[in-house]
Amino acid sequence: MKIQESAENYLETILMLHKKNGNVRSIDIATEMSFSKPSVSEQMKKFRENELILVDENGFITLTEKGRLIAESVYERHEMIAQMLMSLGVEKEIAYQDSCRIEHVLSVETFECLKNHYNNHKK
Repeated sequence: MKIQESAENYLETILMLHKKNGNVRSIDIATEMSFSKPSVSEQMKKFRENELILVDENGFITLTEKGRLIAESVYERHEMIAQMLMSLGVEKEIAYQDSCRIEHVLSVETFECLKNHYNNHKK
C-alpha cells in the first residue's frame, strides 16, 4: 500500500509518541508536528476510514496492525538512513533532517540494498 509522505510522517509520529508516552491523542500529534488540531483531526478521520488507526472513547489513538506496519517501516528507514549519514560524518541533527526527506523517496529495493550494504560494512 503506497501512501503519501505526509501520511507516513503522521503514522511515524503516532508510533514514536506511543513508544515515548504510552497514550497518544490528536493534540499530542498536533503539538509534536506543529500542525493545527483541525488538520490532525482531518487526517485521523482518513486513517480511521482506511483502518490504519483506532480511536477509543477517551480519544486515545492506537495504530492497527496495518498502520503499525507502515509506521515501523518508515521509522526503520528514518533511523537507518540517519545512522548511515552519521557514519559518513554528517552531523546528527542534519542527518536526521535529511533522512526524514530521503526515507519517503527510496524504493523498497534500494533501501534494502543500502541497509544490507551498511550492515555488512559497519564497524
